[in-house]
Amino acid sequence: MEFTEAYKQTGPCCFSPNARFLAVAVDYRLVIRDVLSLKVVQLFSCLDKISYIEWALDSECILCGLYKRPMIQAWSLTQPEWTCKIDEGPAGIAYARWSLDSRHILTTSDFQLRLTVWSLVNTACVHVQWPKHASKGVSFTQDGKFAAICTRRDCKDYINLLSCHTWEIMGVFAVDMLDLADIEWSPDDSVIVIWDSPLEYKVLIYSPDGRCLFKYQAYESGLGVKIVSWSPCGQFLAVGSYDQMLRVLNHLTWKTFAEFLHLSTVRAPCYAVVFKEVDEPLQLDMSELCLSDDFMQGNSGIWGFLVIDATEGHVRVRYEVMDVPITLPSQKPPADKPNPKQGIEVLCHGAKTVGTFVLATIVCRLLSGYGTYTIWSLLPSWFTKILFEQLLGI
Repeated sequence: MEFTEAYKQTGPCCFSPNARFLAVAVDYRLVIRDVLSLKVVQLFSCLDKISYIEWALDSECILCGLYKRPMIQAWSLTQPEWTCKIDEGPAGIAYARWSLDSRHILTTSDFQLRLTVWSLVNTACVHVQWPKHASKGVSFTQDGKFAAICTRRDCKDYINLLSCHTWEIMGVFAVDMLDLADIEWSPDDSVIVIWDSPLEYKVLIYSPDGRCLFKYQAYESGLGVKIVSWSPCGQFLAVGSYDQMLRVLNHLTWKTFAEFLHLSTVRAPCYAVVFKEVDEPLQLDMSELCLSDDFMQGNSGIWGFLVIDATEGHVRVRYEVMDVPITLPSQKPPADKPNPKQGIEVLCHGAKTVGTFVLATIVCRLLSGYGTYTIWSLLPSWFTKILFEQLLGI
């Protein structure tokens, strides 16, 4: 494993979507570096310390959140002389994001008073009153034509559908939620999924015209939904909850397709393979230690007494297959503190074609565990075992 020299950073950093650039915040300056050479490509000076940065989807523009002002500044890599400054005045700015067309910026004011869509083409702006959340509650379709925004008024939650071409409200409908947590379009843009706060287990599937297609509620007592995630193909909907259970719904009947329980102890018989990461410290050859020329000439000051030639040494990452039964490391969250580190978090979905079959997997993380990740297959255990043996060459 090799490392570059250290570069100064005092704020956030972010890779561009095309993986060509790295944006680094250094106080009030925004430094754009090339990913391969790490040379400075552009340098922009903001009016205050940078609190947040986000790239546009086309990697041509980037916005900087100066939340202390509060203010948003946007820059262009292709046109360095172009600049944009957004100031909401007394309303303030709690969060800012790009639209999918990379030509509009959406800002949410403090206390969720309004959401404003700013056009970088004709400087027009559109307001949406009473957004439900600052950084959540907004979802775009895959084609970027429509946006769904959660709002709340008169102690009731609503979904506003907007056209991303004119930013006009196409429809508004109320939802049967106690406290709407978030919203997400399906990958095929056919339905919308919303879920309630952890105080109540409720997942609702809506059509774009406001019809409730299905209501899913696994249990009533206890903390409910932790996270909801679509598979890339849109055929499965994974719901992670606080009861350490991962439930997968199918898109045809919206019934439970599979349930996966995350236990702290893995016992036989099971088809699971448990890998444990083993730390191997770097073994340095002491014969390669030498005094630097600068030190011999007295130019090194108090730094760098020794120069270690470790070009031949590399850090190895090794995994061992553990025998079952095995107890996974975990911790019990305190009962007197809010937002307990408990439940399931869906990290990503995967799919691999093996012959005429598709091996669909879900990677989960147990929040109460120390670095414990679980990979679940959406195929029967006996068939999964055969596929894994084929993939591993057993």
